[in-house]
Amino acid sequence: MLNTQNSHLSSKAERNNSEYLIHNKGFWASLPKPFFAMAPMSDVTDSAFRSIFAKYGKPDITWTEFVSADGLFLRPINPPAQIIKDINSRLYIVQQIANKHCIGIDHPLLYDLIYDELERPIVAQFFSRDTGRMARAASLAHDLGFDGIDINMGCPSDVICKQGAGAAIMKEPELAKKIIKATIKGANGLPVSVKTRIGFDKNEIETWLPVLLEAHPVAITIHARTRKEMSKVPAHWDIIARAVEIRNKIAPDVLIIGNGDIASIEEAHARVAETNCDGVMIGRGIIGNPWFFNKKIKKENLSSKDIMQALLEHTKLFEEQLGDIKSFAIMKKHFKAYLHSISNSKHIISELMEKGNSYKDVEDIANPLLSR
Repeated sequence: MLNTQNSHLSSKAERNNSEYLIHNKGFWASLPKPFFAMAPMSDVTDSAFRSIFAKYGKPDITWTEFVSADGLFLRPINPPAQIIKDINSRLYIVQQIANKHCIGIDHPLLYDLIYDELERPIVAQFFSRDTGRMARAASLAHDLGFDGIDINMGCPSDVICKQGAGAAIMKEPELAKKIIKATIKGANGLPVSVKTRIGFDKNEIETWLPVLLEAHPVAITIHARTRKEMSKVPAHWDIIARAVEIRNKIAPDVLIIGNGDIASIEEAHARVAETNCDGVMIGRGIIGNPWFFNKKIKKENLSSKDIMQALLEHTKLFEEQLGDIKSFAIMKKHFKAYLHSISNSKHIISELMEKGNSYKDVEDIANPLLSR
């Protein structure tokens, strides 16, 4: 299940001329070309969401939600609020490993680091501006058996940027390099990647990307908008094409992953063809569609019953795995995404949003659709 050692990875590391560790590419070396990844999304790509995708349409790479390295290591260790008696449970294993890293076993962020073997390869994403805590987070991810570690340098949230983390790190290139270096050291051989944007207030790919390439992460995901643009304008995929050209000149072995406004796997393939990027990461386009990455089954060809059954399964998993730690309101954002394509679904979506406050509620509301 969760291993304290990762057999995929070499324990050796060498230094290059700029004193950054050249680390094993791990699973990245065996990915298909092109490859397609699930984007990390806060309060979306939780363990229940990822489990449903692993069953119905597994991506080539799975990402966790982003996790605060500061939150992991700055929280006081309290007596456990709940003792997990099932020593074979995923939560129990995570808790025991985290405890060795001086993290209290009742820490709510540990739920974000639970995963299933079916999700592999799976990457844990962390954010912080503190090099020491990023190194510790990388070490924790290694011991939890993750396949890779990703550094968030692109989150546009005001809350995150006011901490000097996420997209705000783009304004501090020297700090960015130090964070990557520290994370690689802490990762103990796990491959380290970065997710970022084309710039903070304006397109800075010509100056920002070389900074990251100098630090030599194994892969760089680029969201094709600035932090200022958020998601208010169409993604600038022409800049992804330019990023590939820059990569080819500076560090040809670093993978470039494009991200932004992908609504279908066909569109993802088209973006690869026009930009020559190595892969595409998809975020909002996969919500409500666990068949997105499935090469044989398309959501539009499924019956309303099939879609509702998947939503019920997702809801049940959420309640079972996360019901004690997360608000059920988080699950509600998926209702419309699953059902909007079903004819005459407005009423049932409205009822789910108003009255669907538990799995039992959702099941009761869904019964008329399932009995058609």
